[in-house]
Amino acid sequence: MHPVAESISREWPEVFLGSREALGDLTVYLKPDGALSVFQSLHDDSRYDYDYIVDVVSVDYPKELERFEVVVILYSMSRKHRIMVKQRVSEASPVVDSIVGIWKGAEFMEREVYDMMGIQFRGHPDLRRILMPDDYDEGYPLRKDFP
Repeated sequence: MHPVAESISREWPEVFLGSREALGDLTVYLKPDGALSVFQSLHDDSRYDYDYIVDVVSVDYPKELERFEVVVILYSMSRKHRIMVKQRVSEASPVVDSIVGIWKGAEFMEREVYDMMGIQFRGHPDLRRILMPDDYDEGYPLRKDFP
């Protein structure tokens, strides 16, 4: 197991769901509840030092119980290493914690995911539509069941 994944699994066993490594990139799977403390540590702890947020994206798996996956891609400039942190949420409760308080650059990324997929970011300072008109009420354009 990758040292970063091993450390996360040891420090947050109740949040850590698994990991995989492919082509030198690490993917870590976390439960949404409790993930914010992991993100804070990935940013602040010198063992990790993920100081740059690359992107926040989402994926729709309409046939799965936990339909939506939120993917946060981080990069450590000092260690020259990328990590993808994935969280799954259900259609009934599509909510994850906002990471804007850790990486300010996530603000518009989270707004785009909200606007296009309807995933809520708890604690976001200004969660509103960013691409679609404010009064748009016909669903979320990137969901696979969108008309």
